[in-house]
Formats: sequence, structure tokens, C-alpha cells
Amino acid sequence: MDDASIVQLFWSRSEQALTAVSEKYGRFCHSIAHNILGSPEDAEECVNDAYLSLWNSIPPKRPSVIAPFLGRITRNLAINIYKKNHAEKRGGGEFALVLDDLSEVIQGSETADGELLQRELLDTVNSFLSSLSPEKRKIFVRRFWYADSIKDIAKRMNMTENNVSVTINRLKKQLRTLLVEGGLIS
Repeated sequence: MDDASIVQLFWSRSEQALTAVSEKYGRFCHSIAHNILGSPEDAEECVNDAYLSLWNSIPPKRPSVIAPFLGRITRNLAINIYKKNHAEKRGGGEFALVLDDLSEVIQGSETADGELLQRELLDTVNSFLSSLSPEKRKIFVRRFWYADSIKDIAKRMNMTENNVSVTINRLKKQLRTLLVEGGLIS
């Protein structure tokens, strides 16, 4: 079933919409949630919450493509669950490594809590991503959006783990340089 048909099911408040979304995007959502949370049970709960949030969002929203819309909902919910589960301690797992990776890049941006600075940061990161080759962009997004492990990215991209790791480190350095030059971090 195509996305327009699924959205129409949501607009008509048909419960078939949830079945269609689950069939089409269930694995996608579980992958995002599991990569962040590291627990099948937490991932399942997160995905169910994402479906409920999607149900409550459509209408009034009418996304033309469901995957990024639902992926963002799932990712945000998973991050919230992760933060709640790890409020007192820094747990293991892939997401903790991803957070550590990103903290190296954006350290010194504590003052970037204003909406304008956040927007500038987002624009700079988007510009950075658009300047990358498709392969490097996929590696960056798989690591920092989907929280894929180095091993999973290497397998997906037909690369060695070392090559992926080196590429990620170079991309982080490039992004950090760009952010420093733009005055967004120190």
C-alpha cells in the first residue's frame, strides 16, 4: 500500500491504517528504536508509542511520505526512553557510543540553547551533509541518526569496519572545523 493510501486511512480514522503502517514500516521503526535502546522489549514499547503518536498526529498533519515522519517520531521517543532509563548512570550500548562521538564534535556549544543558534547549527549540519558524497552521507546518517554500529554500517556499505571508523572520524573533524569556523562552537 502506498503512503497516500495509508494517510487517507488515518484521515478516515480507520484502524487498518495502523496495520498498514506496521506492515510497511515496522522493521524500520524497530531498527531505529533497538539501535538506540538496545532492548527488544523497550524497542517494542517505543514502536507502539510511535504508532499511537502517529495516530494522534494524522490528522491534522498530512505527510506525503510516512517513513521520515514516523522515523523521527520513533527516534525522539526512543531517545526520551533512553534518557529516562539512564538518568542516573551512563549505560552501555550503541547509543551511548554515538552520544560520546557527537559530544566530541559539539563540545563547547553549551551556549547554543537559543532557538536562533540551534537553527544556525542545524543549517550548518544540513549544509555539511549536502556537501558530502552519497556514500559518506549515508555513513554519517546511519551512525548519527539511526545509531547503527560500525559493524552494521560496514556490512551495509560493503566496507571494512576500520574504513568506516576512519571515515566517521574524518567526518567528525570536518564538521567540528566547520562549526568552529562558523562561530557556533568554541
